[in-house]
Amino acid sequence: MTAAPAYRRLSVEERRSQLLEAALGLFAHRAPEEVSLDDVAEAAGVSRPLVYRYFPGGKQQLYEAALHSAADELEQCFDEPLEGPLLARLARALDRYLGFVDEHDAGFSALLRGGSVAETSRASAIVDGVRRAAAVHILRHFGVAEPGPRLRMTVRMWITAVEAASLIWLDEEKQPPVAELRDWLVEQFVAMLGVTAARDPQTAGVLAALAAGDG
Repeated sequence: MTAAPAYRRLSVEERRSQLLEAALGLFAHRAPEEVSLDDVAEAAGVSRPLVYRYFPGGKQQLYEAALHSAADELEQCFDEPLEGPLLARLARALDRYLGFVDEHDAGFSALLRGGSVAETSRASAIVDGVRRAAAVHILRHFGVAEPGPRLRMTVRMWITAVEAASLIWLDEEKQPPVAELRDWLVEQFVAMLGVTAARDPQTAGVLAALAAGDG
């Protein structure tokens, strides 16, 4: 007779992570106002009082905590060492970013789609914080002491394009293959810098340095 597996009590952090993962899965496919704590409890296989024990502020606290959890991990994707050719650094950062999208597609959708319809300024700030942090990381690699508005805008426009492409990629059943998508996005970044370089000497200098290092 096979013995039943021993029950292991989850630690506080493990239980909290379990609830956040369940919440992210629900928020990925339904508007926040359509998700109840009962739904989260059912998805996590726990009781409603247990959800309240970890999130006494109710659904809004749980929603914002779930967004923070996804945002923190997503921000780290762009934390690349200042070593090697610039395009290779960007490709490595995109590998991590798209790896997150691939592995946590529900959480990514909740962060981008759910965050955009949340009715609190805090939730919107969480989503915007990911974009700003990504831009800071990328601009740091250019070695420009004070990036001008055109260069900053180009980087932020590209980050928005990456977000949109990632969501479309999920809708398209993760096609084209992720490596092709990564290379495509890198090429788009270079093309966007080229357009801005025609109007902005600072961006032209960045593009020249990039070509020298990666050509």
